[in-house]
Amino acid sequence: MDSEIKEEIPVHEEFILCCGVETQVLKCGPWTDLINNQSGTRPKLLIFIIPDPNAEEIKDIYGVRGQVEHKLAFLRTQVPKEMKLVVIGHSIGSYFSLEILKHAPELPVIRSILLFPTIERMSESPKGRFATPLLCWLRYALYVPCYLLLKPWPEKIKFLAIRMVLQMMDIPREFLCMNMLEPFCLVNAAYLGSQEMREVVKRDDETIKEHLPKLIFYYGATDSWCPKEYYDDMKKDFPEGDIRLCEKKIPHAFVMSFFQEMADMVADWLKDDLSKM
Repeated sequence: MDSEIKEEIPVHEEFILCCGVETQVLKCGPWTDLINNQSGTRPKLLIFIIPDPNAEEIKDIYGVRGQVEHKLAFLRTQVPKEMKLVVIGHSIGSYFSLEILKHAPELPVIRSILLFPTIERMSESPKGRFATPLLCWLRYALYVPCYLLLKPWPEKIKFLAIRMVLQMMDIPREFLCMNMLEPFCLVNAAYLGSQEMREVVKRDDETIKEHLPKLIFYYGATDSWCPKEYYDDMKKDFPEGDIRLCEKKIPHAFVMSFFQEMADMVADWLKDDLSKM
């Protein structure tokens, strides 16, 4: 039965120009163009997942602020204004989700789910203490070797290398992504990471308080990016909020091995919201 249901849900990939940058969009569901499709079959709700138009090109598009503006531009130009939204963010995507609520209060967001939320004190976390010097100071020393070693590799060799690593880590091959070994992507990822360490410091309590009824926080019990003490602080400061602690030993990078468990949980959380549509 499950396999039959999955086959009925179309998934397709598009590339659009948003903020002057070619943007990959994965669409799941029976729709392609929400703006121009005025038929009765157009969905009433859009679930917008942040893993990372008529807007002008954004300076520093690969920085934290630029990434927020990029997501806002997509929602404002590619999604009808009246369409209700569920925004799901994972890790730094949770920070972007809060920024969307803060800077675009006009968007009809009915629920925002923040999974393993890195929304504060990133550089102070166990992983952050290791990543900060690497990303903020040592990344420049990695750029030249990165280009010299990876740029000349033929695509076939990159494909085989990535597949071998995924097999060693027992990760499904659906996650095979050729961009993993592209120097341009690695450099941009390192740059964004360095900004995260510097800018994601203080928790935005004002935005959280304003939108608390529509927020769901899901913290990992052993998450080195947002340790349990961050969860404890959230529960103490927002006792009336929907703030949950994982009891299933799901890691921060759940997409590797626990994607089905997370999908089932999130779908269950959204049942009440969907029943009201």
